[in-house]
Amino acid sequence: NSRPFLTAAPAVSIPDAAKSIATALFPAGSVPLRYAFSLNFILFSLLRTKLNKMLTTAGYYHAMALGTGLWATMGWRGWTLNVVYLFLGQAVTKVKFEEKTKLGIAEGRGGRRGPENVWGSALTCLICAIISSRGKTVFGVSPALFNLACVASIATKLSDTFASEIGKAYGKTTFLITTFERVEAGTEGAVSAEGTAAAMVGGLLISLYGYATGLISSWNGVGISTIAAFLATNAESLIGATMQGKSGLDWMTNEVVNFINTVIGAGLAIGGGKLLL
Repeated sequence: NSRPFLTAAPAVSIPDAAKSIATALFPAGSVPLRYAFSLNFILFSLLRTKLNKMLTTAGYYHAMALGTGLWATMGWRGWTLNVVYLFLGQAVTKVKFEEKTKLGIAEGRGGRRGPENVWGSALTCLICAIISSRGKTVFGVSPALFNLACVASIATKLSDTFASEIGKAYGKTTFLITTFERVEAGTEGAVSAEGTAAAMVGGLLISLYGYATGLISSWNGVGISTIAAFLATNAESLIGATMQGKSGLDWMTNEVVNFINTVIGAGLAIGGGKLLL
């Protein structure tokens, strides 16, 4: 029997083809380091004008290193999670920025983040991403829970940023979290009703993004991440009120406290996940 020289290829729809191309270009999981570096370099170059308004020169290159690590371990999901945090955090930092500057409580350098801010905010997330990418359970914690912890750590940092910046901009009554004594806005350990409400919003936004990208697999996970972020943010206020600026604790800088804060958020998320998921 004769066979046709050419056979028809199976029909492929345009959406399926687009999905296949997108998956190849932007894989959800870990990718080779050289590929991650190249893709991250291209994206940072395209976004450089915008990022230069948010990051110092050193902060830009440190963020590139962070981005490469996230691409290599979590693919586009981990990378965009941190980009969303950066854009939302910068947006809320600029709320009533001139008024904050006049009061002396605005972020320094015009709100631009340096290396210490980059790593204080995202080192915990990167560590969780590296462990998760191994695909193995570590100390009884599954890769899925490390993904949840990664999201919760960034949710914690955005929760803290929202609480601080909205509290300074709109807080009518600011008091110390330990003694409930009235204090000036911007005081370490100070909280307000407006800032507290904003903290919940900030944590929820990142948690929802984590769910949308599949880093969080259920609505219960969204709740765990949001609550963990909120509790960790309040823990950060306690640390600020009781330890920052104290004699012998000069090493307890804002960036160190931020890192501790994100570790607490990640740890609470893991604990909540083991109990409820």
